[in-house]
Amino acid sequence: MRRLLFLNGIKAFEAAARSGSFAGAGLELNVSAAAISRMVHLLEQRLGIALFERKANRLVMTPAGRAYQSGLTPIFDALASLTAQVTAPSGVRVLTIGVGPSFAMRWLIPRLADFRKQEPDIEVRITTGGMAAPFADDWSCGVQLGDGAWPDLVAEPLFAADLLPVCVPRLAAQLKRPSDLKGPSLLRVAHSPDDWPRWLKAAGVARVTARGPELQYYGQALQAASDGLGIAMGIRPYIDDDLAAGRLIAPFALAVPKGMRWYLVYRSFRTDQRDFAAFRRWIIRAATGSADRPPRR
Repeated sequence: MRRLLFLNGIKAFEAAARSGSFAGAGLELNVSAAAISRMVHLLEQRLGIALFERKANRLVMTPAGRAYQSGLTPIFDALASLTAQVTAPSGVRVLTIGVGPSFAMRWLIPRLADFRKQEPDIEVRITTGGMAAPFADDWSCGVQLGDGAWPDLVAEPLFAADLLPVCVPRLAAQLKRPSDLKGPSLLRVAHSPDDWPRWLKAAGVARVTARGPELQYYGQALQAASDGLGIAMGIRPYIDDDLAAGRLIAPFALAVPKGMRWYLVYRSFRTDQRDFAAFRRWIIRAATGSADRPPRR
């Protein structure tokens, strides 16, 4: 016979462990922080172990608490997913993918027709929150740039994030060597200020400093480059389609690793879900195709 101890206390503990505070858990579960504290305390009494160390201004999980939370969160995620599937209208199969706006526009959306052709019954929903957006509980999966270390998530590498300058053919014709680059013509991306210094150092022209217009996202900088405003620091795979079509040119062969990679990230319980498994197979195959295509110079 299944023995479940004090489900309200378990929910309160998991929410507090995930949010890092009783107040955050209270907001999520629509009760007071004091009520969360009482439920967690009762749970600890029933289990006979301490789950938190109460510090002056913060909660610190004990080793037992960390072990308990690492097992509980995937269970609650799976329960939420199962509930969504059961309550969804008959025949509707939804896959929610979290990506940054530039990745959505520059790589994913242009390829979704191929996925729809293979899986016409799966409704794909794209949500964008930028690179800094945390992985949301209602996402089926996400594509994120990083080092692959996301707690409680599976991270499978998709692309190397290589950097190389790109511009329109007219400007490329004026560039014979990296030392021909001029600071005012180098377009910058606000959230990635180290890209140009990293590439210029590798090219041996550290005396050049990027001083061109600053754009918020890679997608905006690449659009500005396509319009002839200047030379953008391209990042793969955002530039793959433009290079293949000749809209942009890579004037130099040097590609410098950004120090991060693109990953497909998801909760482990998604592995056995049919719709996610289909998307996972498709995006890994599509990523391999993009990685194998050399930049056009």
